[in-house]
Amino acid sequence: MTQRTIAAFMLALGLATLAGCASPTVITLNDGREIQAVDTPKYDEDSGFYEFEQLDGKHTRINKDQVRTVKDL
Repeated sequence: MTQRTIAAFMLALGLATLAGCASPTVITLNDGREIQAVDTPKYDEDSGFYEFEQLDGKHTRINKDQVRTVKDL
């Protein structure tokens, strides 16, 4: 019984930790469109693109020159 309690506690702690890491983000483009991302986009300095995952799971890259703002929700 004690092992089950410890395992359940560790699982709940792990899920709570993972839930705290993700912060949804809204990316506003110069043409006024808004794209929602699962997490903060990563900027690749070598290519000049922001890389992120949209809410539907699609991985996307957008040129830095097309991005007006990046805001956390």
